[in-house]
Amino acid sequence: MTQVSKTSENAPERFKTSIFQRILLISYILLLILTLSRCANIQRPTGGPKDSLPPKLLNEAPANFSRNFTEKQITLTFDEYIKLNNQFKEFSISPDVEEIVDYKVRKKNLVITLPDSLEENTTYTINFGKGLVDYNESNPIVNYTYVFATGDELDSLSISGSVKNGFTKSFDQKKDENIKVLLIPTRQDSIFGKKKANIFVNVDTSGNFKFSNLREDVYRIYALKEQNNDRIFNGNDEWIGFQNDSIVLQQDVSDIALEITKAYPKDFRTLEKKIEQTGNVLLTFNKPLRDPKVNILYPAELNDSKVERFSANNDSVKVFLPSEPLDSIRLQLLDGEQVRDTIFIRASKNAKYDREVKPLLNITNRVDRVRHIKLNSATPIASVDKSKILIYEDSVSRRNFQLQQDSVDNQLYHIRFNWRPKRNYELVIQENAMHSPFGDSNKEFKTQFTMDETDNYGNINFTLNGLDSTSQYIVEIIDDQKEKVFDKRIISGSNGTINYRDFPGGKYGLRIIYDDNKNGKWDPADVYSGKQAENVWYLDKTFTIRPNWDQNETITLPAP
Repeated sequence: MTQVSKTSENAPERFKTSIFQRILLISYILLLILTLSRCANIQRPTGGPKDSLPPKLLNEAPANFSRNFTEKQITLTFDEYIKLNNQFKEFSISPDVEEIVDYKVRKKNLVITLPDSLEENTTYTINFGKGLVDYNESNPIVNYTYVFATGDELDSLSISGSVKNGFTKSFDQKKDENIKVLLIPTRQDSIFGKKKANIFVNVDTSGNFKFSNLREDVYRIYALKEQNNDRIFNGNDEWIGFQNDSIVLQQDVSDIALEITKAYPKDFRTLEKKIEQTGNVLLTFNKPLRDPKVNILYPAELNDSKVERFSANNDSVKVFLPSEPLDSIRLQLLDGEQVRDTIFIRASKNAKYDREVKPLLNITNRVDRVRHIKLNSATPIASVDKSKILIYEDSVSRRNFQLQQDSVDNQLYHIRFNWRPKRNYELVIQENAMHSPFGDSNKEFKTQFTMDETDNYGNINFTLNGLDSTSQYIVEIIDDQKEKVFDKRIISGSNGTINYRDFPGGKYGLRIIYDDNKNGKWDPADVYSGKQAENVWYLDKTFTIRPNWDQNETITLPAP
């Protein structure tokens, strides 16, 4: 029999125990290393209140408001790490300099390197806007400026004021946030020149502005909302506000009120010229015309049969033509007897145009006893055949309705009927019921609706005091956003009473335009001629038209 010692029998067990102990030791060491590694990482603290405080300025070198300034660098030191936020928009130096000012962040310091082109005996102001923020939460330092003078004197005069929209008489933070106010000494180039204005500030969120540390001088002031950020007025789509008189600055000036309006173009241009899918010619202009007219030069035989439709502001026109093949067309645009433009348009080869006369209605699924149904079309209407217009009341044909052409607008037709509650109606405009002057017609059109039973109409009468008997005014009922016009009337200053009968109930605003040139529309400012925009007045509260009520309101207009 073979004998096996106990030592030999226990060897595998000892080996297993040794391996297990080593694994435990290695695991412990790895866990310890991982824990120490995580502890060594700098972690952003969690919990607690959010940091809402901007960085605190600890030191300025050289000191702010220094005179006889000759340094090339400025160092601003803060109590925490900082960063720049949209610096090209927010940072500015005034007066502006030819070369670029360099801004660099070095941990808690902002180092500003100045160019060599600083003028002698000049006070400079560096504005930081909201572009200097803390590193973690981007809290901006606001209303901070750094001022220095290259001479003995530190200029200290100021000009302040506000900017608003010249038509709405308000400031919209979202639409108007990029407005700059420019200050130009009269001895320098004007806002129309090639050199950009070098003294400027941005308006704040309420439209207010302030120039500080100015020298005695004579200035012109402008507000500008521009497209290309060059601080030069380029016309076209830019907005501008200005004062007619210069500012003779010998002491602080405040309460400057600037109103911006979209620029009135200096030179006339045709912006768009094309043949639309419906076969008509479309022309749009950069400014309205007073007495517009279009002549067709080629093919000349189309001139007598054409139909022109100018927009309400006379800044565009649609010219409708007979259905004939066209390779090109040449038109002449006139304002009175003055030729404004000669336009050539080449037609697309094998173009197919949609010349259908499409009915347009003023209703969707409700009709009322006051407005009834208004029928027109985007294309000219020569005639409407009543026999091909059908009205069904609960599926029963009704012929006792009226079809009447409007007494003022011959392109508008009224369909009137004794609508009754709790009835289902269907209007059918059969094929060829509507005809254009060129023989085009409509396809069949159907719509269903019921009667609006709310009877939501009331009457309001306005008596206007303070009118100039020699002037003309435009009175508009508008929404509270000052965008939608529900009713527009032109009145003489000799007639101060306006009556609104059967007007839809609701809350409205009132706008009155002082129509100085009596052209039936509001005219913006013309900076080239120095003419301010026509004055606009708003009722300082909304008024309510209540159903089945008669109301009387007396209003006194201020002098323009």
